[in-house]
Amino acid sequence: MKKREFKTESKRVLDLMINSIYTNKEIFLRELISNASDAIDKLYYLSLTDKKIKVDRKEFKIRIDIDEDKRTLTITDNGCGMTEEELENNLGTIAESGSLHFKEENKDQNDVNVIGQFGVGFYSAFMVSDKVTVESKSYLEEKATIWESSGVEGYTLSSSTKKDVGTIITLHIKEDTEDYKYSDLLTEYKIRSIVKKYSDYISYPIVMEVSNSRKKEDSDEYETYKEVVTINSMVPLWKKDKKKIKAEEYNNFYMDKFYDYEQPLKVMHFNMEGNVNFTALLYIPSHAPYDYYSKEYEKGLQLYTNGVLIMDKCSDLLPDYFSFVRGVIDTEDIPLNISRETLQEDKNLKLIAKNIESHIKKELLELLNKDRESYEKFYKAFGMGLKFGIYNDYGMNKDKIKDLIMFYSSKEEKLVTLKEYVERMKKDEENIYYASGESLAKVSMLPQVEKIKDNHEVLYLVDYVDEFAVMTLHEYEGKHFVNVSNENTDLSTKEEKEQVNKENTDNKDMLSKMKEILKEEVSSVKFTSKLKNHPVCLTTEGEISTSMEKVINAMPSDEKIKANTVLEINVNHKISNKLKEIYKKDMEEFTKYTKIIYFEARLIEGLPIDNPTEISNLMCDIMAK
Repeated sequence: MKKREFKTESKRVLDLMINSIYTNKEIFLRELISNASDAIDKLYYLSLTDKKIKVDRKEFKIRIDIDEDKRTLTITDNGCGMTEEELENNLGTIAESGSLHFKEENKDQNDVNVIGQFGVGFYSAFMVSDKVTVESKSYLEEKATIWESSGVEGYTLSSSTKKDVGTIITLHIKEDTEDYKYSDLLTEYKIRSIVKKYSDYISYPIVMEVSNSRKKEDSDEYETYKEVVTINSMVPLWKKDKKKIKAEEYNNFYMDKFYDYEQPLKVMHFNMEGNVNFTALLYIPSHAPYDYYSKEYEKGLQLYTNGVLIMDKCSDLLPDYFSFVRGVIDTEDIPLNISRETLQEDKNLKLIAKNIESHIKKELLELLNKDRESYEKFYKAFGMGLKFGIYNDYGMNKDKIKDLIMFYSSKEEKLVTLKEYVERMKKDEENIYYASGESLAKVSMLPQVEKIKDNHEVLYLVDYVDEFAVMTLHEYEGKHFVNVSNENTDLSTKEEKEQVNKENTDNKDMLSKMKEILKEEVSSVKFTSKLKNHPVCLTTEGEISTSMEKVINAMPSDEKIKANTVLEINVNHKISNKLKEIYKKDMEEFTKYTKIIYFEARLIEGLPIDNPTEISNLMCDIMAK
């Protein structure tokens, strides 16, 4: 037996490997299976170029065995194996990668595709075991060797009686601690779940002896028996020929993979080739998950390389406004960090993300144009996220998604796109009119909407993000967004405006007195001809509307705002004559009327009343006369 010590530098790296580089202990099995897969790949590739090497591809496999009594977990492969020198070089020197050397030696061959390139994955085994034994026989020689180590103290090399080419790695699993139950790694369920998560698409069978039960012959009793079964899928769905995949297969994969009880609304399966190559299998869900609009929701696509799961949710591959998309990306064209748990900053990753974004947008537009019912179902689930995408990042992405958003329309009270609205506009129209409120019914009944919708289409903004989104857009195809509740929005005729101006001039003192009564509650009081049947309304000056005031003030923060409101009185309503009459006779009564119509206007806008008792008493006083 030969005793060896790790180099001082290697000791430090090994300690770092065990305690820092890997954040998830389960990763060890992914790394060891990947190494086994690489060893088989090497042997198979060498057999193609060296006729002396005889292999049967059908015989290749990776086996996992559990011994609970001995607390051992064993991973066996029938790949190329390692000589004593290779064991010492590859395992005795941290970050020395045999796979990387093999890839570099055969870099001119496009079909050389090994997974491990850093030479550190093997040492993740020490996160879960206090001793690791590697027994290996190389295809190059008859001699077999055992490499054994208990960690940073060093390792030993000794002879082995192993007859078959390949490698056996035995992990002596640690005892349980308060922080981690290592015994779980000695259970069939845990090992199968780790393989399913990280290594399900390794291209060779991963076999394991499992327990099953069957009914005894001529009896109602069941008996337990053991059998060796393949526990991985090997060929991922996204690498199969799209023409041969049935819709049922796509749907079942989605529901099983992403734990959804409903079939997806749309499937996107495509390959991209060029500066960067990748395969994508993406899904648009038919409904939003319960936490979609919460801080707890995590976006991201599953990222694979050579059948190995690298990241369960790679957020860099999706913009926030497409965070509802689920699916997988398989590529070899991105650099990974040393632990293969996270990505390095890379232009190829950005290229992949850009291509994915373009493809999702294209598919959504196609859904909108060809299957309106399905698109509206999608939009009701995820439309708010798209509108957030317009508003967020100071509107940087607004042009990318403006054709995907929809609003309810006064024409039919159905969802319409901005493009559809503009196409229906009259030739001389320059504005896209909108009104905001808490529901379709409330918006439709706003005094400002009643008259304008007779001759113009009005968009009803009922989500709290809507008005922020249209203000960020500012315009669409040269048509500007205009809030019907803004003071300056007046589509009255020239004659009507002249009449109103005269009324405001003739009753200047009365209107000033009303402003004095209401104090800072309003910026001004005036007559208007923009109303049809309603007596009064509140309009706003400036960019902050009453709807925005409600949204911002409802947020859990100390920041509170107040819209600059204008009390407008319908010049053609009988209340205007009543106010003129009372103003001349009874100032106390006039004060009551002023407050009541202001409170009425606030109620219509859905704004709170600071002192409801006061308004109740005022109304009762008037009614009692």
